[in-house]
Amino acid sequence: MSEMNGFGPGITHPNGLMTGKRGLVMGLANDKSIAWGICQALRAQGAEFAVSYQGGPLEKRVKPLMAQLKLSDSHLLTCDATDPDSVQATIKATAEMFGGSFDFIVHAIGFSDKDELKGKYLNTSKENFLFTMDVSCWSFTEVAKAAEPYMNRGGSMITLTYLGSVMVIPNYNVMGVAKAALEASVRYLAHDFGPAGVRVNGLSAGAIRTLAASGIGDFKNMLKWGELTSPMRQNVSINDVGNAALYLLSDWAAGVTGQIHYVDAGANTQGMFPLDEIEPIADLAADMASRKKAT
Repeated sequence: MSEMNGFGPGITHPNGLMTGKRGLVMGLANDKSIAWGICQALRAQGAEFAVSYQGGPLEKRVKPLMAQLKLSDSHLLTCDATDPDSVQATIKATAEMFGGSFDFIVHAIGFSDKDELKGKYLNTSKENFLFTMDVSCWSFTEVAKAAEPYMNRGGSMITLTYLGSVMVIPNYNVMGVAKAALEASVRYLAHDFGPAGVRVNGLSAGAIRTLAASGIGDFKNMLKWGELTSPMRQNVSINDVGNAALYLLSDWAAGVTGQIHYVDAGANTQGMFPLDEIEPIADLAADMASRKKAT
């Protein structure tokens, strides 16, 4: 690992792995977000791209990051993922920015009512179920549909998911259901885009302390669990995910599509935890029980 061009840690490549590649990164929130790790990795390898954010109060967090990426403010776009017209306008603006077409899209968009990301899934409201599915799943299909006329052959699209799509993660609740649908969408979109030479994949990142994750009940315990039980006995960083995204978006992954690529220190592979290492888990459980009792 090394520092490149002042953008942050990335995989070295003599000619810039993404030189000449242009695209769009959607859902940047701040410098702790996974999208930021992806932006740094892409820029370090020569990619040029537009960045979209939700709007409103996020602007003061996102705008300074453009300077760090050495991208002009003209590359910064607002996009409401729940508004088809806004999505269409963002995609069209990106295409116009790069001469009518582009090579990649990063979809890092997801949201659910934090009050329903705790307790039992069965208490999920229909209203929040539909809203979560709209933002966290359907928006990727909306983006893909809007981008279809502008994607260059050899292009790539990725979205972000999490282990809660295939396993029960306490308090992840409706987001797990939405991510399961999102992963199915990846496979169907890969089928649809394949003949055009465009690849579609998902990145399943381990628990990372981001703005979005802060809304999940007992999130710090998810972090601790990953650290204690993953094969590598550690959590991953936004730079780990950024480097994996770099691979999937580059020509190095030219034969990879319809896949969910895990970047979670191996957490998804674990079944039963070794009993001779159970003490740290017991301590975590006791701490959780103590705090629950206190509240």
